[in-house]
Amino acid sequence: MVSRLMTTEISTIQRSNPIRTHKSISIGVALLACLLVLGAILVPGFVSSQNARSILLLAAFLGLASIGQTLCALVGALDLSIPYIIGGANILLPSLMVAGLPAPLAMLVVVVLGACVGAANGALSFKLQGQALIMSLGVGFAAVGAVQIYTSLGSQFGGTVFTPVPEWLRNISAFNGTFFGLPIPPVIIIWAVVAVGLGWTMHNTWFGRSIYAIGGSRTAAARLGISEFKVWTAIHCVSGAMSAITGMLLLGFSGGGFVGVGDPYLFTTVAAVVIGGTSLLGGAGGYGATVLGVLVLTVLTSLLVGLGLSFSAQQAVVGLLIVPMVAIYARSPHIRNQI
Repeated sequence: MVSRLMTTEISTIQRSNPIRTHKSISIGVALLACLLVLGAILVPGFVSSQNARSILLLAAFLGLASIGQTLCALVGALDLSIPYIIGGANILLPSLMVAGLPAPLAMLVVVVLGACVGAANGALSFKLQGQALIMSLGVGFAAVGAVQIYTSLGSQFGGTVFTPVPEWLRNISAFNGTFFGLPIPPVIIIWAVVAVGLGWTMHNTWFGRSIYAIGGSRTAAARLGISEFKVWTAIHCVSGAMSAITGMLLLGFSGGGFVGVGDPYLFTTVAAVVIGGTSLLGGAGGYGATVLGVLVLTVLTSLLVGLGLSFSAQQAVVGLLIVPMVAIYARSPHIRNQI
C-alpha cells in the first residue's frame, strides 16, 4: 500500500513538472519576442551584432549566477548570499595573485572556498528553515567581511584590489574577447555548455530528480530514501561555487577587483528565476526556464537603456514586469496540492 502511494505521488510530480515548465517557456519566448520587436522599432541599432554580443555577454554573467538561485528555488529556498560571494571572489582572486599564487591555483582556491561557504550556508539554513533567508544573508555578510579583512591587511583599500588581470581571463570575459578566432566572448560559450550540462543533469540523474522530488513533495522524497539535508546542502554548495566563478569572471570583465560588483545580483538572480517561471515554492520549473528569464531581463534592460531611462526607472519597469508574471504563475496550484 505504501509502495503504491509512493509511486502515485512521484508519478504526479513527474507529470506536473513538464506542464508547468512548458507553460513558463511559452510565456518567456513570447515575452522575449515582443521585447526584441519593440527594441528593433524603438532603438536604432538594437538588432545589430554588437548589441546582440553585449546582451549575451551580460546575460552570461547573470545566467551563471542564477544557477544556484534556480536550484535553491526548486526546493523552496532562496540564497541571499550570492551577491556577497560574487563580490568576495572578485577581490580575493587578485589578492591571492598579488600574494604570489599562480592564477589557476588561485582560482581553484576561490572556487573551493565559495563551495565551502555555500555548504555551510546550506547546512545552517536547513537546520533553521524558518529563518533560512536571514541565515543565508548573514553567511554572505560574514564571508565577504572576512575577505575584506584579508584583502585589507597591509592596504588601505579593503574593498578594491589593484593588480594586472591575466590576458586570458580578460579574453574570456571582455566584450572584444574571441573564441577560436570568432568574435564571441568565451564566457558566452561557457554559459551555454554549463546550461546544457545542467539541463541534462536535472532530468537524467538521481540528483536532479531528487531536487524535483523534494520541491514537489517532501513526504514522497523521504519515502524514496532521499536525504533532504544532503540535497539541500549540495545545491547550496553548487550555488556558492557558481557565485565564486561568476565573481572571478567579472574580474576579467571589469579589469579590477571591487567588492560591490555582486550587489546587482541580489535582485536580478531572483528576478530571472521568477520571470522564467520557476516556482519559489519548489518543485516546478528549471534552469531552461531561468535561461529565458535571464534573456528577457537582459534584453529588457538593454531596451530601457537604449530609451534613456535612469537606473531607478529601469528597476520600476522590471518590478512592474515581475508582478504580472508572478500573478500568472500563481494561478497554477502547487503540485503538492494536486496529489
